[in-house]
Amino acid sequence: MNWEQLLSLKRFGDTNKRLRQEQDETRLGFEVDYDRVIFSSEFRSLQDKTQVIPLSKTDFVHTRLTHSLEVSVVGRSLGRRVGQKLLEKHPHLQNVHGYQSNDFGAIVAAAALAHDIGNPPFGHSGEKAIGEYFKNGNGAQFRSQLTDKEYQDLCDFEGNANGFKILTESRDGREGGLRLSYATLGAFMKYPKESLPKKPTNHIADKKYGFFQNDKQAFAEVAEELGLLSRSDQDLSFSRHPLAFLVEAADDICYTIIDFEDGINLGLIQEEFALEYLINLVRDSINTSKYHELKNTKDRVSYLRALAINTLINEVVEIFIKNEELILKGEFNTALLDKSKYEAQINDIIKISIEKVYQSKEVIEKEIAGYRVLSDLLEVFISAINNAYQNEASNYDKMVLHLLPNNIETYDETLYTRIFTACSFVSGMSDGYAIMLFNKIKGIDI
Repeated sequence: MNWEQLLSLKRFGDTNKRLRQEQDETRLGFEVDYDRVIFSSEFRSLQDKTQVIPLSKTDFVHTRLTHSLEVSVVGRSLGRRVGQKLLEKHPHLQNVHGYQSNDFGAIVAAAALAHDIGNPPFGHSGEKAIGEYFKNGNGAQFRSQLTDKEYQDLCDFEGNANGFKILTESRDGREGGLRLSYATLGAFMKYPKESLPKKPTNHIADKKYGFFQNDKQAFAEVAEELGLLSRSDQDLSFSRHPLAFLVEAADDICYTIIDFEDGINLGLIQEEFALEYLINLVRDSINTSKYHELKNTKDRVSYLRALAINTLINEVVEIFIKNEELILKGEFNTALLDKSKYEAQINDIIKISIEKVYQSKEVIEKEIAGYRVLSDLLEVFISAINNAYQNEASNYDKMVLHLLPNNIETYDETLYTRIFTACSFVSGMSDGYAIMLFNKIKGIDI
């Protein structure tokens, strides 16, 4: 892979190239990507989607929206600092093509901002709930009518693949989806493969999948434009865009440190125990006199959180530059932080977060409720769409269909597409709207 191709400013849906030298410096194409994501309705819905604590009413627990904004800020810093070093290493990118370090930052920030845009309600448990409906619920009846890959898309419903669908899917008046640059789409694609074969290797790019079968052509177009390396002769699978490693690292840094911070602020993790873990990350940078001047838990944790994030940013930049050649060859097969000298400390923090936060009673109770809500909503909408297609819609089905937005097409000939119409609608709901609609359908709240 080469940086000239990887930094493509061409927009999804364009027919012509866009050159860096011709860009308006006051509003660069990569910065436009960020704006288009942040003004999208799908991004706004993240304000009421779970990050860790479902449906929390406290004022300091993160939602998917605040998490995404923080990941984009960390991603921007990572991109700029990596970009600066890459331009020193490859001066022709700046001298000949006109790229600046801020371009790298803008690409990573935009992709990081969008990284959770496809997540369904109730966090990762929402993905599992949708998959469970098709593996062991009423959705299993469709197994014999779908291809193996189509069925796997549903059984392992993936927020990353749904995000790619949102960013690129054309509809009336919005050809090419959000029409982001190919560079930003490439950086967004953490798992550039189909749902099958499932985890064929231990390579980080094979951990999950990145697109649904209906979006296969769009994904191939992005990979071809960027010059991503093919990793399979039989299935659609590519090496990652190098900047996808930075998007992943920004996410890893934020959920490791900030989810831990939420756990402390909620009282799920004892302060004394928790601060010890964070201090292990910042021993070289902490100002002990300043730290001891802080009088409350939130301020002390906030100070250590800021230092920890900065420490890990420095570490990621160093690891990326050291391994740039392997990354461009598609031969770097782990997350960047897996190579960190702080790996043990990071794992300690994640372990305590799993025990005290992710598996807390409050989280598990609401995830259980989320399973029921999503399963029942899928059942209602899939049945209504399929019955309407077969001219067997009941009056109830017809009323249910009126709940779908006008821009959703329900009469597709393909069963897979009809099912995904329902899945896309349900996954786009906020936590609160999903519960409200569930209650109304059940006659609980009239």
